[in-house]
Amino acid sequence: MKSIFTHYSLLFLLSVLVFSSCHDEVTTSYTYHTMMPVYYEMSDIRARTITTEPAKPLDNPGKIYIYGDYLFINEPTKGIHILDNEDPANPINLSFIPIAGNVDMAVNGNILYADNYVDLLAFDISKIANIQLIKRVEDVFTHMYYHQTGEIITFKDTVITTENPDWLMEGGWMMDASMSFSANLSAASQNYGTGGSMARFTLSNEHLYAVDQSTLRVFDVAQPADPSFVKPIDLGWGIETIFPFGDKLFIGSNVGMHIYDASTPNSPTRMAVYEHVQACDPVVVNDDYAFVTLRNGNTCWNGANELQVIDIKDLYNPTLKKSYPMLNPHGLGLAGEYLFIAEGTHGLKSFNVGDVMAIDQNQLEFLTDQKSVDLIPGPKSLIVIGPDGVCQFDYSNPSQLKKLSCIQVKNPINFY
Repeated sequence: MKSIFTHYSLLFLLSVLVFSSCHDEVTTSYTYHTMMPVYYEMSDIRARTITTEPAKPLDNPGKIYIYGDYLFINEPTKGIHILDNEDPANPINLSFIPIAGNVDMAVNGNILYADNYVDLLAFDISKIANIQLIKRVEDVFTHMYYHQTGEIITFKDTVITTENPDWLMEGGWMMDASMSFSANLSAASQNYGTGGSMARFTLSNEHLYAVDQSTLRVFDVAQPADPSFVKPIDLGWGIETIFPFGDKLFIGSNVGMHIYDASTPNSPTRMAVYEHVQACDPVVVNDDYAFVTLRNGNTCWNGANELQVIDIKDLYNPTLKKSYPMLNPHGLGLAGEYLFIAEGTHGLKSFNVGDVMAIDQNQLEFLTDQKSVDLIPGPKSLIVIGPDGVCQFDYSNPSQLKKLSCIQVKNPINFY
């Protein structure tokens, strides 16, 4: 009996081994859409010749900026498209300036300023068909340096497939594209161009002001072709946008709005900080009020979705006048008594804000099919950027916005 038992035991063990070997091993893979760190030597970036290229289709625009009859559209980290916008119903794509690491831009007379990773570049655009790089101010955006080694760190949109679901927690990088590149431009002078409400560059009083997550950087541009770095000013963490009004700077952060006195342009000083819940925060201003949109989302934590009207008659003591619920507001723009709000995936709204206590009763238009991220109420058209591209509207009647044109893009915009 013992020998028979041993025999069957061996047969059973053999069958287990055989059948086990016949089954394929089952594994599970995970696919992530993420931002991977990429390292460059800045010396290699500076060695590249920047030459204006023929016009190319828009891929995934990030910023819009107008100066005179020209429309500038940024491709984050790639460069700037230039369009003839004399006729907003028929914008003409003219050329492209390839600028690695570019996120922001501003125009001062015939000089275009643009960031090139850690450097500030100045281009002569007086001959739009023959744009020339005329100055490079090195090492002014040093927050992009990696451990001060001379390498810069940026992030590339990447799809990762792995069998390890804990990869991201074990050293992989996860960053929303708009966290890296969320930025916009604004300016207010007859010699300066104008950008949207999510500015990180702006021009005022012969100075260029640029903000990153924690710092305001001041440049003297009294000689537009010869910008010089003045100094950095610490603002605290979470800085997102900058908007000039008169000789004041209104700086939006994810926890509040800072007001700076720039009457001494090379040395702005803090006047007040208005605090709100943690949320993304672009701001526009008139004589009496600041209009701030707060939103939640992937990079905005758990903030509210609302429009806040802040009384700034006393700039040292800004106070909340009233707040209005919104759906998911992004950029915004003022034109006299009319306020335009980009409601993200929900559409585009216009309001009469002559009575700030009754804005909700004075909604004029709500285009639910016009998904929008930011906008500029320009002298000829309302320019709106969204996943449909860069669209322009006749807004002479804010109650009946009339679409004039739309420049299509290849890739949709990440709203958050």
